[in-house]
Amino acid sequence: RRVNWRYCNSLNVGEALAALLPPDTPRIQLRLAGDKRKHNEGRVEVFYDGEWGTVCDDDFSIHSAQVVCRELGYLEAVSWFPSSKYGKGEGRIWFDNVQCTGKEKTLALCTSNGIGVSDCKHTEDVGVVCSDKRIPGFKFINTMANNVQSLNIQVEDVRIRAILSSYRKRIPVTEGYVEVKDGGKWKQICDVEWTKHNSRVICGMFGFPTERKMFARRRKPSYWDYSVNCTGNEAHVSSCKLGHAVAAKANSTCGGGTPVVVSCVPGRAFSPTPMTGFRKAFRQEQTLVRLRGGAIVGEGRVEVLKNGEWGTICDDNWSLLSATVVCRELGFGSAKEALSGGRLGQGMGPVHMNEIECSGFEKSITECFFNKESLGCSHEEDAAVRCNVPAMGFQERLRLSGGRNPNEGRVEVLVERNGSQAWGTVCSDGWGTIEAMVVCRQLDLGFASNAFQETWYWPGEVSADPVVMSGVRCSGTEMSLSQCLHHGPHLTCPKGGGRNAAGVSCSETAPDLVLNPQIVEQTTYMEDRPMFMLQCAYEENCLSTTSSETPASSHRRLLRFSSQIHNNGQSDFRPKAERHSWVWHDCHSHYHSMEVFTHYDLLSLNGTKVAEGHKASFCLEDTECEEGIEKRYECANFGEQGITVGCWDTYRHDIDCQWIDITDIKPGDYIFQVVINPNYEVPESDYSNNFMKCRCRYDGHRIWMYSCHNGEAMVLSRRYCEPQELATSHFGCTDGSTTSDSMTNS
Repeated sequence: RRVNWRYCNSLNVGEALAALLPPDTPRIQLRLAGDKRKHNEGRVEVFYDGEWGTVCDDDFSIHSAQVVCRELGYLEAVSWFPSSKYGKGEGRIWFDNVQCTGKEKTLALCTSNGIGVSDCKHTEDVGVVCSDKRIPGFKFINTMANNVQSLNIQVEDVRIRAILSSYRKRIPVTEGYVEVKDGGKWKQICDVEWTKHNSRVICGMFGFPTERKMFARRRKPSYWDYSVNCTGNEAHVSSCKLGHAVAAKANSTCGGGTPVVVSCVPGRAFSPTPMTGFRKAFRQEQTLVRLRGGAIVGEGRVEVLKNGEWGTICDDNWSLLSATVVCRELGFGSAKEALSGGRLGQGMGPVHMNEIECSGFEKSITECFFNKESLGCSHEEDAAVRCNVPAMGFQERLRLSGGRNPNEGRVEVLVERNGSQAWGTVCSDGWGTIEAMVVCRQLDLGFASNAFQETWYWPGEVSADPVVMSGVRCSGTEMSLSQCLHHGPHLTCPKGGGRNAAGVSCSETAPDLVLNPQIVEQTTYMEDRPMFMLQCAYEENCLSTTSSETPASSHRRLLRFSSQIHNNGQSDFRPKAERHSWVWHDCHSHYHSMEVFTHYDLLSLNGTKVAEGHKASFCLEDTECEEGIEKRYECANFGEQGITVGCWDTYRHDIDCQWIDITDIKPGDYIFQVVINPNYEVPESDYSNNFMKCRCRYDGHRIWMYSCHNGEAMVLSRRYCEPQELATSHFGCTDGSTTSDSMTNS
């Protein structure tokens, strides 16, 4: 029916809702509670008759979830879960056998047994996942005027608006008025009951780990009707409680107060410095925790350093609260999402922590209570996080043009030219996977799947054809392409832009190859092999250069070992080369799809290469897989090549070229090193674990391999912990050193 909104506006909000609902409709309020892993999901709880209760999962459907989410101000429901997925609630079960069409204005209008009539137990409490997007123009309507402090905050949006217009161009915006959007209008909050805990939550939402005091000048704004009551450990303001209703004076000021103003302290990576502006690449602020396998800054698998060794966290009891501690520790804001089940790839090595419980105010995840035993936990349960990061505006200065979809195209950069801003292309000389990774990260499009040096098939705007950036070289940790090394105003690009400009395609997932160090350590041995049995290996350059002078009756001394390469990522590892360009190798009787897949090297303790056992090429296949995963790739009969997620490719020690030629090496101590995908030909989610190092001792007759580890898996030092450090930490010394004298990682 038509509603006279002018009449409704003259009433309080509860009376306005009453004008829209049948008179016998129970007056309820909803919230999402329980063990949440993001703010817009949880156990459905209903406030009625002065008491919070739950909803039974009998007959519940996505249509019912839709009604719940929209009543809470979310655009739609994504999914729902039965059987108390978010933990068992308490109190009454207000609704049972709920059946909705999806169009009801409130859950109370859906068909049910009647409010309070249920034969369910709390093991049947239902939960929902709502979309991130809010309903445009959503207005919070409180039907419980006498119980306002029991309700959670529900508004369309929140922002920090810079106090002075000159500050609004600063990136990121770190201080200003806190404003909520309610009923389509931005309103400020009265600071009468505002606390530092409220500021902490607001700053965390916008990607800032901490807050500081700030005072505002009195103005005449439009105030929101309520105050805010946060405990300080909430990840999002929607988890905070409503404070008292604010009685606005006739002149629109709040009694005895001023508008709320916050001043947030950004993490080090997002703090501009007077001399250099923002740091050129992201670096973590702490040494005991790191993120791996994420597509963008602020997300990844959580790894902790314990006794000099990096390990993962088991996802048992992993929550938004614990994830927020990790995010703040690393210089980000609160957690946007706590992920479980190895969603951002599986780690290697030990599982250091399990069943973590945090208060939310810890300085480090290592200060939280946790179960030191990780029995039953595997890397399939590795915990991960997505953190809130400051809005840096990087996406506005880069675009992809001409592609078939938004995830691919010619790379175009916005630059200053002759006093105005203009779009232009990037020179493709030297353009590769690492540079493409930075582009996809900057645009929040995931990982690079390809880097292109020709883009004639993606015609962009002619006005953007000129090259505006050349000589781009990235390390892979940059947050934007402009932070990579590149030529200044004097561009050099012989090929020019247009059809020869740089391009990329992006993907939400990527593979992640990791070598099993234990297999290398367990299978190493030395063999003296006659030269006449090494003809194939000689032709493939798998022997040292002095082998050309070795008579056929003599022998070469070989350091042999097996390599087992796992794909722990989220998508299959496929060779870059197309099938028609694979090379047939008579010696191995199969096609090699990658000319350079691994490097095998022996180094002196100072890092100088003393012997090279370069494995020129590989045939990639699934040798074995985890339980429940089927093999997809096989080299035989010109089969498809690759490594499936959850599978591994084993090159046994008795295969040609699976060695290092140490014939000319003198006895001594060395470092054995393996690097996978050394030229970054195939994009991966994490390149830091693509190399493995071992200590190697050779006495002229025997050889030993020990202390093998992947990438940065071990952090070793000769410093002893101070007694007070050992007394306060389970994780070794604060600088990452171990508690015993051990070798230095070369």
